[in-house]
Amino acid sequence: MQNLFVALAQTPQPSPEGTLRPGLSEDMITPGTWGFIATAFVVVLTIFLIVDMVRRLRRLRYKAQVEEASAATAARGEADMQAGPEKAADGNAVDATDARDRETGSSRS
Repeated sequence: MQNLFVALAQTPQPSPEGTLRPGLSEDMITPGTWGFIATAFVVVLTIFLIVDMVRRLRRLRYKAQVEEASAATAARGEADMQAGPEKAADGNAVDATDARDRETGSSRS
């Protein structure tokens, strides 16, 4: 185990000769202009996909909130309808239409 640590701790020595094999030039091993263009295209495409995904998730979350609110409103409306006649403040029975008219300030005359 100690030999492994010693081997990893040693600084590699550069070779005295050039870094490329004979017969190779830097133009032959670098991606060049077309490589840069292809990489840039992939990056831009990925950014557009992420933005689109975030937009769709936000839209989906908003739709779920709207449906949840409408379901809660519908459930509350059903509960009010099943409760039957409401009692007015003076103790007289009043139907739901009269209570709604009283809230809005209109009357059925």
